[in-house]
Amino acid sequence: MMNYSVKTFYFSATETTKKIVAATARKLAESLGEQVAENIDFTLPDARRSPASFTPQDLVVAGIPVYAGRVPNVLLKYLNETQGNGALAVAVVVYGNRHYDDALVEWRDILESRGFKVIAAGAFIGEHSFSRILGQNRPDPQDMSRAAEFAGLIYRKLTASPEARQTVTVSGNKPYRPYYRPKDKDGNPASILKVVPKTGDDCIHCGLCVSLCPMGSIDADDESIITGICTKCCACIKNCPVEAKYFDDKNYLWHKQELEVAFTSPRREPAWFL
Repeated sequence: MMNYSVKTFYFSATETTKKIVAATARKLAESLGEQVAENIDFTLPDARRSPASFTPQDLVVAGIPVYAGRVPNVLLKYLNETQGNGALAVAVVVYGNRHYDDALVEWRDILESRGFKVIAAGAFIGEHSFSRILGQNRPDPQDMSRAAEFAGLIYRKLTASPEARQTVTVSGNKPYRPYYRPKDKDGNPASILKVVPKTGDDCIHCGLCVSLCPMGSIDADDESIITGICTKCCACIKNCPVEAKYFDDKNYLWHKQELEVAFTSPRREPAWFL
């Protein structure tokens, strides 16, 4: 078996996806007698200014969060410029204990379309971006153990005959289902696309939220001003040292509550395809 250069490639606003991708890559590299050669984190805007490019000698663990059951559409322009160049890839999605819907099959298809050969795919659970109780504190030690198990299975596939390295089949629909739509209290479709977080008077103007926003949408001179797209990743809310960031939109809050009631239990477990 040839020596592969194990790399990571991921978007992870609140670091749940990063944890799963890193654990999988680390175990894969260890099994191959290597170190992880490079970590490509394209979460922040500056990292998406130039497309990533890989080689046939690369084994790339590629991860994205699930947004409304799909690959985040704000990333498509960047992803569609990525050059796989025959690299092997492991497609990973991370979702907040509701469901990954068609995100995994879509992510596999994107990677394949960019010249990767996707030999494995997995859907893992992380704490939901909207919530602190939906998928609370996940990925947890059990999830990390499962990521290592997943890596072990990938290694076994790699060490089998070349014919075993076929493009992986994953669950999902084609054509993909529409993005998951929230509803208001009366059951009518409700859009929260333009909803943005508010900033309380206790803001200490530390600028942390500015530096963490994956869309670069928080004004550097006034953290209460949102100048662009908000994906509701909640990196600003979950990392604010004084809890000054919050949402108050009634449809957003109802949707958050509805998700927590419906999907906090049972605990979902990772699924993978090889």
